[in-house]
Amino acid sequence: GEAALGTRELTPDPGRALDENSFEVTADGSRVVTGWTVWDAAGNAAGEVHAIDTATGERRVLVAEPGCDFGSPRISPDGRLVACLRAVQDSYEAPGDVTLVVVPADGAAGPRDLLDGFDRRPQEIAWAPDSGAVCFTADDQGRRPVFRASLAGGQVTRLTGDGAYESLCPAPGGRFLYALRSAVDEPPTPVRIDLTVPGAEPVRLASPGSPLELPGRLEEIEAAAGDGARIRGWLVLPDGASGASPAPLLLWAHGGPVMSWNSWSWRWNPWLMAARGYAVLLPDPALSTGYGHQFIARGHGRWGDRPYTDLMAITDAAVARPDLDRARTAMMGGSFGGYMANWIAGHTGRFAAIVSHAGLWDLDQMFGTTDLPSCWRRMFGDPVTQPERYVASSPNRSVRQIRTPMLVIHGDKDYRVPVGEALRLWWDVQGRVPGTRFLYFPDENHWITKPGHVTVWYETVLAFLAEHVLGEQWRRPELL
Repeated sequence: GEAALGTRELTPDPGRALDENSFEVTADGSRVVTGWTVWDAAGNAAGEVHAIDTATGERRVLVAEPGCDFGSPRISPDGRLVACLRAVQDSYEAPGDVTLVVVPADGAAGPRDLLDGFDRRPQEIAWAPDSGAVCFTADDQGRRPVFRASLAGGQVTRLTGDGAYESLCPAPGGRFLYALRSAVDEPPTPVRIDLTVPGAEPVRLASPGSPLELPGRLEEIEAAAGDGARIRGWLVLPDGASGASPAPLLLWAHGGPVMSWNSWSWRWNPWLMAARGYAVLLPDPALSTGYGHQFIARGHGRWGDRPYTDLMAITDAAVARPDLDRARTAMMGGSFGGYMANWIAGHTGRFAAIVSHAGLWDLDQMFGTTDLPSCWRRMFGDPVTQPERYVASSPNRSVRQIRTPMLVIHGDKDYRVPVGEALRLWWDVQGRVPGTRFLYFPDENHWITKPGHVTVWYETVLAFLAEHVLGEQWRRPELL
């Protein structure tokens, strides 16, 4: 039993406090630090970091602040400090920002911001072996480099060039950092980074997943938005695309919306489309990470404004190329990308087909059924007393303008964007838009994860695009 094994329960009856939180144990085993979520009477959640004495089970708040979320705590190797992320919560007026803070493990002082003036959002944290610096990742211009923040001088140094890094693992000696590196055109590969040579090319280690031969090549593309902002993205070009044989174009909007196209994805994989001859545009519009806080603020609370016009501007730049066919274009996206699909359907007829996966349709309806209503209340306001943003940004308000055939896809177990969004969209367009189809997964969630279902997903999307973009006859996938 527990007594014989010497185990004991350190978090009796935590409720949902530990949901999606992480923890660490000090090297001597005397203390645990963990993320801890609390809720107020109105259902608003806040993230704190708590410390637990392993001998007594006593738990105390290590760091908390009204209007902020703290999480992802990491203990320094010497046990003296805890590094964690601090995210200021969104407000109606502005998006909150994210930074990296350190706090004494004994709680003797408050948190200290390590990234003052650093206009990027830290994601993953790893301590240097000497406890004198913290390595972290942050999206930057379509990449996710590794940076190092010094505790002594507060200096931030970029350690890597191209690529997107995760799973940081510093070597004990301090010279090397091991990690997984990927890119839009390279699956995750273990690498060794020499920290004594900032910006040096990492050494790729043996891996069963790479190298991988791809059916095309990757380029960068950019455009100027109406307000002068620079909009950039990745362009996947299939083999054979040229001025003599221009490829059809698929605009693929990312989810989030606060994220970036910068890494390999087995789930959202543009190379499967390239294998069928499509060029795929992967842009980072307003709300995307890697371009500074103001770039996110451009779209805050106004999802149908700058994010939409940014996507149209970079699509215009893409189809101006001689190796892309402006007469054969389609658009797709999931989650926030699904929202953009629904919004685009009601605001332009330029695309031959639109695929909307797990997309938001009626924002007022979504607010009351999603698993994160408090986040919506902060950003869009109370729909009862402040309905303006819900009305202005809701795609369903433009249903009468939809003329483009749509493939609507949703999982019944989706709690982030409940299936009612797709059902409402499906019935709102019934009889209005010929060629629209609905692919429904009774036992899938926000993403389609079962291997057989993933095959069905891609086969259906490709069959729908072939029908409306390539002019082929509709062929129902065999697995359906």
